[in-house]
Amino acid sequence: MSRLLGLDLGDRRIGVALADAADGVASPLTTLPRRAEPAADAAAIADLVARHDAMEIVVGLPLDMSGTEGRQAAATRAWAAAVARRLGVPLTFRDERLSSHVAEGRVGPAKRGRSGGPPSRTQRDAHRARIDREAAAVILQDELDARRGSAR
Repeated sequence: MSRLLGLDLGDRRIGVALADAADGVASPLTTLPRRAEPAADAAAIADLVARHDAMEIVVGLPLDMSGTEGRQAAATRAWAAAVARRLGVPLTFRDERLSSHVAEGRVGPAKRGRSGGPPSRTQRDAHRARIDREAAAVILQDELDARRGSAR
């Protein structure tokens, strides 16, 4: 069984999703804190690769709305190159435009805080982490759907 990990790379967190290529359904898995060094991120991702027997990683590539690669896409490619050297599994990129928007629609708004007030910092952080996981699932599902479409 071939498993894939999907990653939504952010400045503070990395959303992670998992899918079995055979059933073609991506599911949110976890959210990792983003480390200062790619090597530390690679160690955490390598642990997930081993634990879930993943054979490939799909990383969301933040293209500009025009479809061109800007500063953020270049930074993502550089991070992925540094991480890929340490993982030993193929790494591919998938256009991630609007994935966070779709994820926010799926997850819904953050829960209210105590007494109906604004959410606490902990609640906001948990909500953002959940959106990051869901965005990774959107990215991975887009890749699986594209592969299924090209196989027909």
